[in-house]
Amino acid sequence: MAFDIEMIKKVYERMPARVEAARKLVGRPLTLTEKILYSHLWDGTAATTFERGKSYVDFAPDRVAMQDATAQMALLQFMQAGRPKVAVPSTVHCDHLITAKVGSAEDLHTAEVSNKEVYDFLSSVSNKYGIGFWKPGAGIIHQVVLENYAFPGGMMIGTDSHTVNAGGLGMIAIGVGGADACDVMAGLPWELKFPKLIGVKLTGKLSGWTAPKDVILKVAGILTVKGGTGCIVEYFGEGVTSMSCTGKGTIANMGAEIGATTSTFGYDESMERYLRSTGRADVADLANGIKEHLTADAEVYANPEKYFDQIVEINLDELEPHLNGPFTPDLATPISKMKEEAEKHGWPTKIEVGLIGSCTNSSYEDISRAASLAKQVAAKNLKTKAEFTITPGSEQVRYTIERDGFLDTFDKIGAKVFANACGPCIGMWARVGAEKAEKNTIVHSFNRNFAKRADGNPNTFAFVGSPELVTALAIAGDLTFNPSTDYLTNENGEKVKLDAPTGDELPVKGFAVEDAGYQAPAEDGSSLQVAVSPTSDRLQLLDPFAAWEGTDLKGLKLLIKAKGKCTTDHISMAGPWLKYRGHLDNISNNMLIGAVNYFNEKTDNVKNQLTGEYGAVPATQRAYKAAGIGSIVVGDENYGEGSSREHAAMEPRHLGVRVVLTKSFARIHETNLKKQGMLGLTFASPSDYDKIQENDTIDILGLTEFVPGKQLTIVLHHADGTTEQFPVNHTYNEQQIEWFKAGGALNIIRKQAAK
Repeated sequence: MAFDIEMIKKVYERMPARVEAARKLVGRPLTLTEKILYSHLWDGTAATTFERGKSYVDFAPDRVAMQDATAQMALLQFMQAGRPKVAVPSTVHCDHLITAKVGSAEDLHTAEVSNKEVYDFLSSVSNKYGIGFWKPGAGIIHQVVLENYAFPGGMMIGTDSHTVNAGGLGMIAIGVGGADACDVMAGLPWELKFPKLIGVKLTGKLSGWTAPKDVILKVAGILTVKGGTGCIVEYFGEGVTSMSCTGKGTIANMGAEIGATTSTFGYDESMERYLRSTGRADVADLANGIKEHLTADAEVYANPEKYFDQIVEINLDELEPHLNGPFTPDLATPISKMKEEAEKHGWPTKIEVGLIGSCTNSSYEDISRAASLAKQVAAKNLKTKAEFTITPGSEQVRYTIERDGFLDTFDKIGAKVFANACGPCIGMWARVGAEKAEKNTIVHSFNRNFAKRADGNPNTFAFVGSPELVTALAIAGDLTFNPSTDYLTNENGEKVKLDAPTGDELPVKGFAVEDAGYQAPAEDGSSLQVAVSPTSDRLQLLDPFAAWEGTDLKGLKLLIKAKGKCTTDHISMAGPWLKYRGHLDNISNNMLIGAVNYFNEKTDNVKNQLTGEYGAVPATQRAYKAAGIGSIVVGDENYGEGSSREHAAMEPRHLGVRVVLTKSFARIHETNLKKQGMLGLTFASPSDYDKIQENDTIDILGLTEFVPGKQLTIVLHHADGTTEQFPVNHTYNEQQIEWFKAGGALNIIRKQAAK
């Protein structure tokens, strides 16, 4: 029986009536996205229509999922909320803190020893508050959720931007910060601006070297890293129904890279097959009973231009394998064009490492298709030219692919199998020689390829592709190799061609596992204690942030004017910093160290206006804080792109930054700033960004009349004595303004719990 089956039954019991009420209310057929959203309203049955891209709406998600790096801060906040138990089914997954270095067994053991304090904390908090706990080695959160918890028509939030992976099983699954998770676990509504809708119609059918990953790589090239911001992407068409459920998961997963709120697919036979194969026949039976409500109304897909705000159409019969990168996941290149693009841009074409797996591409189908290529190395007397690694997504997948001989196949080509964890995908890769910062190329089947992300080397050119293409390129060792047309020279000097990959959608013998790694919580955890040592450098209990002082903010110093791409990796790096994710003061020492200073083109080097000297960003900000002076961070377009990590909002808040002013925000980061009581503002005229000077002291006027829709005013006091002022925009609604006034949303929850 599936986890939380009674909850799923309740969702399905109420869904038909709520969908029908919503359909009558809006007076037209509904998309799948609208059906799920309207059936998860906090107030129950819809009584009003919502305007896409404008209306803030309270929802009631069915469940919450947290990975270990973000769960620490989420649960430290939840502990302050005064609730005895989580209000909705919730889970913690230990996947981020395991460094890939030697191999799965050794790396897992090292992590269990070095992270014991954190794992014990997460285990005990989970036990006390009724949270399911997945131990280190159990697998990557998104793969484990897809295998165990995701269900068609459901709604979940997770403290990781790739929570959207569950869209492959027909959910509305959305990445959030820990404060949002805290709200839902505390039994409060979860707020989201009603999204715009992008419809992606897939015609034709995948074949040969083309994989589901190529669909989202193509979409990323079309929409760019911010083209999906504020939108849910709904895929439909014959190309969707011919695709596996896990293939849909891959596409949904990487929707985070276009800024999409989430992506989803209508319930179909591939989802039913996957549910039954993963031991959830009871969910499949329930879904079959209401399947007309688990996809869009027929009229919607017949005339999509009437119901979606934007339509993208892709013919899978014509789609080529793609490689996206380097340094950004939306730079899309068909493999047939890679040779000329690499030559034009001077990209290194020798591939040093090929890496497959991660939450994006570690399904049984992915691994089996990659293994079909690995088998050809011996059969065609080839030799793998690049290093090759595999990161399984879960213990269930790892155990099954070992049973079916795939790990043996990879071993024969010299592959290294890492632990069932995030590993290189998030920078937890102790890559030998990376510290030399040599220019090199890697290819991987992950989702992100920002500079320094995988190995910390700013000169590693990382390209994203399907597991099949990555495997072929690792065998060839050449970025320009096109397996559809090109030949390789084998050890006998013969010209040979790789056959197109083949594999099974699901294991013929079924999935198997000895110990999936799950720990159920105590029935009653009220007497359990959660201890946090006051001398720990890994964990730190939280103190409330100060409430707004009730006045305009004046005399703010410019901390940094960030130039160009500034992702959450730039604001709060992962990799070795992950160990401090439960200690706000310690991890704040990485605040904005990856951001490029507009005035000197350097990272982690800004002017301290109190001394006139240049120094590290966190140290400079600590100097302002010690002097009782607030500061402001200025950013470029799509500021906060990438991960859901709320540390990127909490660190500036903790160190005394009062305002973040940008040309535009990524959705999750803007929400995280609001939740922590920060001011997140945008230039009314993007060209005003150019007016910010290095020695500026800045005022924010209009806060005493802070209301939705009303602009605030920025006053720049330049070093030469002149001043400039201009209006700035905000998207705060009445509730979010209360968060700002209270000093953060958690302060309001605390007050409610104390009553």
